[in-house]
Amino acid sequence: MGGIAVIARAAGHKVTGCDANVYPPMSTQLAAQGVELIEGYGAEQVKLAPDVYVIGNVVTRGNPLMEAILERGLPYISGPQWLRENVLQGRWLLAVAGTHGKTTTSSMLAWILEDAGLNPGFLIGGVPQNFGVSARVTEAPFFVIEADEYDTAFFDKRSKFLHYPARTAVLNNLEFDHADIFADLGAIETQFHHFVRTLPRNGLVVSNAREQALERVLAKECWTPVERFDDDRGWRAGEPDPSGAFQVAYGGKPCATVRWSLLGAHNRSNALAAIAAARHAGVPVERAAEALSRFQNVKRRMEVRGIAGGVTVYDDFAHHPTAIETTLDGLRRVAGGARILAVIEPRSNTMKLGVMKQALPRSLAAADRVYCYSGGLTWDPAEALKPLGSKVVVSAELAELIASIAGDSRAGDHVLVMSNGGFGGIHEKLLAVLQERATT
Repeated sequence: MGGIAVIARAAGHKVTGCDANVYPPMSTQLAAQGVELIEGYGAEQVKLAPDVYVIGNVVTRGNPLMEAILERGLPYISGPQWLRENVLQGRWLLAVAGTHGKTTTSSMLAWILEDAGLNPGFLIGGVPQNFGVSARVTEAPFFVIEADEYDTAFFDKRSKFLHYPARTAVLNNLEFDHADIFADLGAIETQFHHFVRTLPRNGLVVSNAREQALERVLAKECWTPVERFDDDRGWRAGEPDPSGAFQVAYGGKPCATVRWSLLGAHNRSNALAAIAAARHAGVPVERAAEALSRFQNVKRRMEVRGIAGGVTVYDDFAHHPTAIETTLDGLRRVAGGARILAVIEPRSNTMKLGVMKQALPRSLAAADRVYCYSGGLTWDPAEALKPLGSKVVVSAELAELIASIAGDSRAGDHVLVMSNGGFGGIHEKLLAVLQERATT
């Protein structure tokens, strides 16, 4: 929704926005773009008298402002529908879908197109550091969008990506998530199949060959050519050398080398998907690989927030057990034998429901110490994390959790903070405590 606000502002509209909680990096980005932010959903905001209210899926019935809009019969529309009608029609849309990696892969793809001189527009659920903003609209025909399977709005329960008229579609992976709106994995597969059925015959599907759920989706019906990655017959990444560089092959034939320092097999898979999608838009593989050597990743994706007292503090958006495990694995390859202190906030709707609590111990197994914030949870994380033994600390008080992390840490440690929210500013607060301890 923040990205849509940026696009609407760039298109010349006066834009205001409201949310229950406003925090960086989106809050600072919107302020820099001249978008006024209002904390809370007070009904008095109808006095702004906008031409239309663009409604995000966080808004439910009972929301004071939404109730005022409905009672007065004021015009409203969902964010995805507004985007389709006002921005996306007539463009070559490259849509990136999947349970994990959407933001990073979308950012890689947008950067490849930009580096190749194609000047794409984009809407991404994070801030790519190559661009410094999460969204923009240009005069060029190409537009990259992070295509989410979450529902559109309280009045439109279709997945958001069904509003996006994609020509190139990346299907990164597919696991069960969003337990608040999907009953099971099959329900999500159905939405992905609806999406695939909207793609044109002159389009392209770039799909993860390792994902059986995606294979089931494509087997139902697909009118569009398919290229697979992580596949011996399709796109494959070679093993990285010590610098992180790896070879890209297609159909068993080497065709380029990506030279970068990003961590993890998941990022190599993301790169393959981005390279394949960019090739469909006309960017040669060698050119795409060269562009990725200048890719700067996304804020809150293994982002180093600071070093204090020899302790490195990272910020990462991981909040699903698979993403947590993958992120830890990537950091372990860099940290080697150094200690990793994993800090998690189970904040997503799925995690709050406790649907995946049994998977947490396995996902956190690579960490030397685990710290879990239990505020707002209806299930007991201490009980769920018992298989990890004495290396777990659970607290519902943020200050207490920070004190535990700081007290346990020592020079050379890596503290990995994982949350899909602001986490109460834990990164800055922890760094301040570590710095104070180091200078006293």
